[in-house]
Amino acid sequence: MSNFNDNANWRYATKKFDTTKKVSTEDLNTLKEAIRLSASSFGLQPYKVLIIENPEIRAQLVGASWGQKQIADASHLIVFANELNLGEAHVDAYFKNLIETRGIPAEAIKDYSEFMKSSVLGIPEDIRAIWTAKQTYIALGNLLNAAAELKIDVTPMEGFVAEQYNEILGLKAMGLNASLIAPIGYRHEEDATQHYAKVRKSNEDLFITL
Repeated sequence: MSNFNDNANWRYATKKFDTTKKVSTEDLNTLKEAIRLSASSFGLQPYKVLIIENPEIRAQLVGASWGQKQIADASHLIVFANELNLGEAHVDAYFKNLIETRGIPAEAIKDYSEFMKSSVLGIPEDIRAIWTAKQTYIALGNLLNAAAELKIDVTPMEGFVAEQYNEILGLKAMGLNASLIAPIGYRHEEDATQHYAKVRKSNEDLFITL
């Protein structure tokens, strides 16, 4: 556990990436697996994860990200996009995967399937979209922790114009919405913020034991 905390103390929101360094395919696959294994409500994973390598696309996205250069300078840009119209088909796909993965008959999970559909579909569509967006933050947490273990820098960002991302990446046509972005790569030696002491609340200010 000490390694986990050391890694958490090592990471920071990188302001300047080294454009000469690229995340290897092996390490990228490790990060993708960490995202894939993230927890999510009902296990539905109501989002897609885009990995943007194309420099021309990323150049367009800089303008939709308040001009932040990390978008273009990082090794890769990861975009978490939540499902806007999560419905019965998504739940059916989940249970199809469950049946195939665990090798159990459909009858064994019929009641649970119906319960999940009633729970998910019972949420108003606009609230459901907020709920699916929240799930992407859990996946981001896994990315941050896995990357820190590999000494790969990640800058989690909400500072972007989602509508412009949706347009540039064609997300609306896929029923998706850009909810979070995360450039990944390696910090530049000239990024002074890497040397700043981490500012966090004290245990006394943060935790309440009842």
